Order: sequence, then C-alpha cells, then structure tokens
Amino acid sequence: MKPNRTELATVLKRARERIRPEEVGLPAGLNRRVPGLRREEIAMLAGISVDYVVRLEQGRGPHPSEQVMGSLARALRLDDDERDHLFSLAGVARPQAGRISLHVKPSVLRLIDRFADLPAMVVSAKGDILAWNAMSAALHGDWSRIPLERRNRMRLRFLPDPRDPARTPVGGSPDELEATVRQGVASLRTASGRYPDDPGLQRLLADLLASSAEFRELWETTPARCPRTHRKTLVHPSLGPVTLDCDTLHLPDDDQMLIVYSAAPDTPEAEALALLRVIGTQRLEPTASP
Repeated sequence: MKPNRTELATVLKRARERIRPEEVGLPAGLNRRVPGLRREEIAMLAGISVDYVVRLEQGRGPHPSEQVMGSLARALRLDDDERDHLFSLAGVARPQAGRISLHVKPSVLRLIDRFADLPAMVVSAKGDILAWNAMSAALHGDWSRIPLERRNRMRLRFLPDPRDPARTPVGGSPDELEATVRQGVASLRTASGRYPDDPGLQRLLADLLASSAEFRELWETTPARCPRTHRKTLVHPSLGPVTLDCDTLHLPDDDQMLIVYSAAPDTPEAEALALLRVIGTQRLEPTASP
C-alpha cells in the first residue's frame, strides 16, 4: 500500500495536540507554547527519535514500519478505529486475526495511570512491554530509554546488549530466580501455541533459540503455562532488595497482561513503595567500585 503522507502528517499532529500532558503523566507546566504534547514528548512515549516524529509530521521520511506505527498509536492513545486509519494512511497492513495484539486500548492506559502508588505495566502475549506508569519506570528503570525493538522481557533477559540502559535487576533466592525465568518461558510457549503464524513471535523465538543456550535448555523442559500471581524481588539502586506481590491480570479482548506490583499495608515493602513514589525515576547507572 502507498502511504498518504500529507494526511498522515495531519492526523498525527492533530492526535498529538489533543492529548493533555497530565493524561500521560507529564507536567503541564506554565510556559507551553503548543497545545497538547510536544514532539519530544511523543517521541519519548513511543520510543522513537524526535527526528522521526518531525519527518512524519512534515510528510517526509522513510516508509513507516508496523512496529513504529503501533508504538505511535499507543503513545497517541488512539482507539481501534483510529489506529486502523493511521495504519492505512501509513501504507501499513492493519493487524490481522491470529496475530499478537500490540495495541493497548485507551481505557487500559487510563486504568494504569490510576495506579498512582503502584507500579503497573501492560505486556503483550509474547512479553513486549507495551505501556507502563510512572511507578513502573521508577521501579524498573525508564522503559522509554530501551530501543523499541528490544523492549521485550525475554529478549532483555536472554539476549542482553551492552548498549541497553541499566535496569533494576531481579534478585531473591535461586529458587525464586528460577521460578521467575521459567514463568516467562512458559508464557512464551503458551503464546507460540496460540499464535503459530505471528511473524514477530517467530523472529523472537528464532533469535532466542539461535543465540541463548540457557533459553534452549529451558524451552525443551518448560511446559506451557498461563502467568500466575507470585512474589518477585527486585534490587533497586536506592531502596535495595524489595520483595513485592506480582499480580497478573488477563485482558481477554487483546490477550494482554496487566501486571501490578503491590505490598501489604504497614510492611517495610509498603514503605519502600511509598518512598519510591517520592524518589521517582532513577538513572540506573552502575556505580564505580571503591
């Protein structure tokens, strides 16, 4: 399909201008010269470069990919019809039946925003980090700094890249670590059964099987299993080890998972979450050894 660059530029600009900063967890400020969000802010939320956004809004640049348009649709909080229209203007095939959904409904985005004191994020059936709130960024590290094509839990776990920004590592006992990793592999096996023809899942599995001996061994020995509630320990750079309840809520319409981290009231973990809200997003850079 041939893109309609002029109309695409108009739709992108209008969608950006209608979003209020506070809707996406950004400060409104007093000196904004443009309505809605700035191009820099949409680029950050979508995980693409500012230059790319500028070129799209000017009706030029390369042919957009399905992945980039999907990320822009999420950042702009488009509903399904608006997303499909955006894809058509970009000359990109709309999501097909039998493919993993990478679009998060605006209602779900509003929901995770309401978890003001709990880390929450939305994950696709194959482990892509699709959306997150400010508390998730504070707990795990700023997801927007991770390149879009690498923003997948299995890819980050088994195929590390030294260029990736530092993130909060998973800690805990060896048994807890193994259970966490196996749960991720089990979820991926479940997805492979549901979506055998999804090209993104096929690429992910091919990369994991070709480049990670640890993943190959787990893939051979781990049965399919749906995600379940468990406890997870994360070693935060400022708070130290924090063990939290990790509840996974299934979003059946798009076969996505809403993951929420919480702690029982009046516990050290609850106090840590309260402090995390004050600390905010950390630059999780490794410290030099003394």
